[in-house]
Amino acid sequence: MQLKQVLANGKKGGLNVGAVLILPQGFELAPPDRISPEMKEKIGNLSFQSYRPNKKNIIVLFLGKNIVKSPFRFFPPDPTTRKDAHFLKYPIYVGGNRGRGQIYPDGSKSNNTVYNATAAGIVKKIFRKEKGGYEITIVDASDGREVVDVIPPGPELLVSEGESIKLDQPLTSNPNVGGFGQGDAEIVLQDPLRVQGLLFFFASVILAQIFLVLKKKQFEKVQLSEMNF
Repeated sequence: MQLKQVLANGKKGGLNVGAVLILPQGFELAPPDRISPEMKEKIGNLSFQSYRPNKKNIIVLFLGKNIVKSPFRFFPPDPTTRKDAHFLKYPIYVGGNRGRGQIYPDGSKSNNTVYNATAAGIVKKIFRKEKGGYEITIVDASDGREVVDVIPPGPELLVSEGESIKLDQPLTSNPNVGGFGQGDAEIVLQDPLRVQGLLFFFASVILAQIFLVLKKKQFEKVQLSEMNF
């Protein structure tokens, strides 16, 4: 069963899914003309863009509901032409998010979170608004004043009229079905000359071993011929 999230209008809809990929400074995603047709087929309809024009190493991804994994091709900086690039081990970070936010940037709650009572007392009245949501009138047990808690459309109501409630008691269910995950990996930017040098070293060791074996066999033949003589 596919998960549904509460939309801004209070109705249920498709789940938002996104991710962010943080590459090391100087690394960039490969342009479309540098991606092979085979990889383009694997990437499919995945949509992504740089976080900012001057932050090309931070990639924001807009994942579809059927996308589980996707390959990427990116280019590292060239240490031979850039002074700030080096042949080192670099970290790569990735974070994934699904669902809507529970708090808006101004600090106010969205309709994708639980709403709690702002006073302890008795639920005097529950008014269902025409466009959805509720106005819950609570008679404060300490001084008898009436407190009105406004619930936006979306969360399901958990209390009823005449019920005694406590301060910060949940008035609604928590409709949030989202979550966040993160991971990291490492990539080594290796100098080709070092790799070539390592291969040359391995080849020289193998050749030395072969020559030693041949020399040993030659020495054994000489000893055998001297014994026969």
